[in-house]
Amino acid sequence: MKCHPDIHHRRSIRLKRYDYSRAGLYFVTICTQNRMHLFGEIKTGEMILNDAGMMIKIIWHEIPIYYYGFNVDEFVVMPNHFHGIIQIASNPKPAGAGPRACPVNECRQTNGQPQTNGQPQGVAPTMSLSDIVHRFKTLTTKRYIDGVNDNDWQRFNGKLWQRNYFEHIIRDHESYLKIAEYIHTNPLKWREDEYYQ
Repeated sequence: MKCHPDIHHRRSIRLKRYDYSRAGLYFVTICTQNRMHLFGEIKTGEMILNDAGMMIKIIWHEIPIYYYGFNVDEFVVMPNHFHGIIQIASNPKPAGAGPRACPVNECRQTNGQPQTNGQPQGVAPTMSLSDIVHRFKTLTTKRYIDGVNDNDWQRFNGKLWQRNYFEHIIRDHESYLKIAEYIHTNPLKWREDEYYQ
């Protein structure tokens, strides 16, 4: 599947003067360096995550726990890239406030426990989409290196992720549905995907 110009935009050509810490929904795509297949494989149209892929999934779900005001939505971990929708919430929380319930959609469950959003150790300064993507990439890289050292995960050369990422501002419900469908069907269309090698 070719790159969709109405879905994918490189960070380097973000909208000028647009505030990417502004409340809203954002679709992001992050690719491994050299498009290495590190997170599992596609079998009969289904993504089978390896341990590294499970780690990516877990860290994605942990974003709302550690970064107040950011919620996660639809996502898929693919062999050499990741698609996900991030919501920046509109109501900032005062410093020192405790965890809160998910404001959009149902709270997801991890290990049988509903996730809540909040930042246990106070609230960081206002962050943008690029800040969250950077932290996601940094933490997953650290955990992946731990997996290489401790569990013989496949090695990578230099960097785990490509420097840039793709983003798209989701402006309406129709756009959301189109992108959610794109995410859900990504494993089924793997051989047509622009990232397939």
